[in-house]
Amino acid sequence: MSGDLSAELAAERRAAARLLMRHPLVTVETHPEDFPLIRRHADELARQFGQLLGYRLVVEPGFARLFKAGLGTGGGRRLERASGAPFTPRTYAYLALVLSVLVTAPEQLLLSELVTRTRAGAAEAGIDPGDPGRAVERRALVAALKQLTEWRVLAEDEGSVESYSGDGDAEALLTVDREIARRLVSGPIGRAGSPAELIALAAAPDHSGPRHAVRRRLVETPVVYVADLTEDERDWLRRNQRREQRIFEDALGLDAEIRAEGVALIDPEGELSDVEFPGTGTVPWAALLLLERLVAELAPQGGGAAVPDGLIDSVLAELTERHHKSWAAQYTGAPELLRAAVVDLLHRMCLLSPDPDDGWRLLAAAARYAPEVTTG
Repeated sequence: MSGDLSAELAAERRAAARLLMRHPLVTVETHPEDFPLIRRHADELARQFGQLLGYRLVVEPGFARLFKAGLGTGGGRRLERASGAPFTPRTYAYLALVLSVLVTAPEQLLLSELVTRTRAGAAEAGIDPGDPGRAVERRALVAALKQLTEWRVLAEDEGSVESYSGDGDAEALLTVDREIARRLVSGPIGRAGSPAELIALAAAPDHSGPRHAVRRRLVETPVVYVADLTEDERDWLRRNQRREQRIFEDALGLDAEIRAEGVALIDPEGELSDVEFPGTGTVPWAALLLLERLVAELAPQGGGAAVPDGLIDSVLAELTERHHKSWAAQYTGAPELLRAAVVDLLHRMCLLSPDPDDGWRLLAAAARYAPEVTTG
């Protein structure tokens, strides 16, 4: 009976840990059924995350916040609008400015007051927020506000922030959760004198040496290539990879796929990745078909290979001609848009990387998507 109880507890903690990895901010409103599980195992989860990854977990009555560490320049995950378009630098600036205002804002305030406070904060920081009469400025601000609403930092009591996109005089009554606002930022902003320094400090190794640095990359990136690690990190991974395989399976239910070129953690449930691949829709479909062709032509025996200039365009043009009736018109009518979206997806999945000569290089993990040939 005790064995069954231990297994049940381990399963509950694993489910809670997986939820926090996928959603570093969990509130009672966003996950009413799962949040009690995190509170029940708060102490053990905090110990586990600290030991496994060097992450700090804070659990309050209404929310749980997992403070992850950075991965350095180019290792972040972008925020996206509902359309899938990535946040622009302007939108990130508004997000930071609004958040700086909200940590000391009253519990309720009007949208117009929030806009005024945000512009005052920008002026104090020496930032020109642009003409509020321009639609592009209002849309960027609204995207930031909607993200904060999704994170439950803001709640719309009356009216909608969306209306401000088209009407600079639109009004809404907002409620602020200052506790979540204060817990949202995880980087050491008080010690950083510049954005570059903040990125470096957030990713700085702790007392654990290569252990936490490698584990963080394993759980936060699709593939960790040995060539991208430091000598100490390569040596640590080589000596401990089989043990790590068991640890990640027990703690997070992840399978480790180990190859000479590197290691990838695979989620059998397909829940933890924020980038779905292979997936549905024109871009994932086109990316998969392109990848199969690149592997077949450039690296049929595995490994990496430089992609000849023009090959991506020619293959995508051929695929578009073949599948144009099934693919979205926004892409079939704009080859440059399709190419940019497909290459971006494969780059984010660590299957293509920029070549020093302004081209692209097919990476070793692409061999997983090689065409399978069967004979009768």
